[in-house]
Amino acid sequence: MTGTNILAMPFLACAMAFAGTASAQDRTTGNLLPKPRQMAVGKGVFTTTGGVKTVSTVGDMADCTFMPSWARQENAQSAKVVSYARLEGASSPEAYRLRVVADTLEIKAPSKEGFMRAWQTVNQLQGKKGVPCVDVADAPAYKWRGLMIDVVRHFFPIDFLKRQVDVMAQYKFNRLHLHLTDAEGWRMEIKRYPRLTDSVAYRPIEDWRTWYDTGKPYCSKDDPRAYGGYYTQDQLRDLVAYAAERGITVVPEIEMPGHSNEVMTAYPELSCTHEPHTQADYCAGSIATYDFLENVLKEVMDVFPSHYIHVGGDEAAKKAWPACPLCQAKMRELGTTNVEDLQAYLITRMGQFLNEHGRQLVGWDEVIASDLSKNTTVMVWRGTNRAHEAIKHGYDVVLSPGAYCYLDHYQDAPQLQRPAIGGYVPLEKVYGYVPGGDLPEAERKLITGVQGNLWTEHIATTDHVEQMLWPRALALAEIGWNGTEKKDYKEFRSRALTQVERLSREEGMHPFDLKHEVGQRPESLKQVKNKAIGAKITYNKPYSKAYP
Repeated sequence: MTGTNILAMPFLACAMAFAGTASAQDRTTGNLLPKPRQMAVGKGVFTTTGGVKTVSTVGDMADCTFMPSWARQENAQSAKVVSYARLEGASSPEAYRLRVVADTLEIKAPSKEGFMRAWQTVNQLQGKKGVPCVDVADAPAYKWRGLMIDVVRHFFPIDFLKRQVDVMAQYKFNRLHLHLTDAEGWRMEIKRYPRLTDSVAYRPIEDWRTWYDTGKPYCSKDDPRAYGGYYTQDQLRDLVAYAAERGITVVPEIEMPGHSNEVMTAYPELSCTHEPHTQADYCAGSIATYDFLENVLKEVMDVFPSHYIHVGGDEAAKKAWPACPLCQAKMRELGTTNVEDLQAYLITRMGQFLNEHGRQLVGWDEVIASDLSKNTTVMVWRGTNRAHEAIKHGYDVVLSPGAYCYLDHYQDAPQLQRPAIGGYVPLEKVYGYVPGGDLPEAERKLITGVQGNLWTEHIATTDHVEQMLWPRALALAEIGWNGTEKKDYKEFRSRALTQVERLSREEGMHPFDLKHEVGQRPESLKQVKNKAIGAKITYNKPYSKAYP
């Protein structure tokens, strides 16, 4: 959880008043997002013209991408001082202490990441006259503050991802999770298996729904109908380095054992039937499957230095496993008749492989059943009961429940919005999320982080991606950094409106027009009597116990 040591430190002696008064300066500092954990506001500003004198005891640790140009213009004669020092006793490497008075801007942090976060705050504070006098003691509520972008269902260029990294960094996110493989295409160059990019990185139909309903065909990139693409390893290395300069770790996801129709088409020998276009799951009884996955992960780890490697693990149908001789033989070897145990074996084996290479497995909450090492991270996308179970196993838990954190749902009146997956998750609902709210307090303290997920079945363009991400991702930024133990949506929405305007005006982004939000229909909040109450329900498709 938080770096509590820094927050316990007394504020430095200066003429400060707690933020929230009616002055224009307080209104400026009041627009910060995420809000610092503790901040006092003083009188006056630190002017940023004429250069500064730098005093540092931390070497180049304080030199970061977010440092504004005026802080780099050194002037030995200047009366203005920018001071850097090490912050001792902070339990989070991202903690920082920021003190601004009329002639001195002082930052203390325990790491480069901490100095980055401090400068991100300074940049939001800076106005036309300079940086307001403040005293800030700040540290993140959660270690993992992430966004996932699905680049499979629809493909987006590296430069676009870099632009999202820029904005994520401004709001103190520190994880970009890339969903790189799924039935709709394989998005990462794997040199040992060229068919993944030659044969199944493109499809002849751009629209996801149409493609899905036509039997999931693929095509080569030379086909005039080809839609899709892939990232070369050098492109991904460039993105990784770009994100790292901004304090963000890129976490790759390679799906297994399900969601793998594209692999079973390119390399059908990895499926139970050896027939292309018919299977979504790897054959979990075949040694070829494990050779393939390990070889792929070796190249993934060579490109991504992230300690965390996501292996998916969700929604595997396992339909062919009960009749597959190799799967049945492996199950007899394991002493089980349950296909779930076979999936657990596959995930466990991959976790051990990653551990041997100094990495940590991340998986959706279906992986809990596996016999995984304690250094596993479980990403909970279903009920909080999954978080409770994962914590009991000793795993790290990142909360990403679909009801609050799936940003592919509608955020306003559907008839006024572009297509979405369904559901209704407006900004107020995202902000209202309390991570682990129904868990015992001792378990809530063990939650590693929060993450928003943007699946892109119905999101085909870059401006639509931005509209779905922002400003709802701002609510997750607030929760992830500040913790928002006390909720005040009206106050938060005011800050979010300011940030939406800034993203549009200064960043050239395409956020949702929060100012003209229609919102929930008043009649939907009232109980009414209708003929559907108590009526018999007939399911057109079999009811799934996995998704009650």
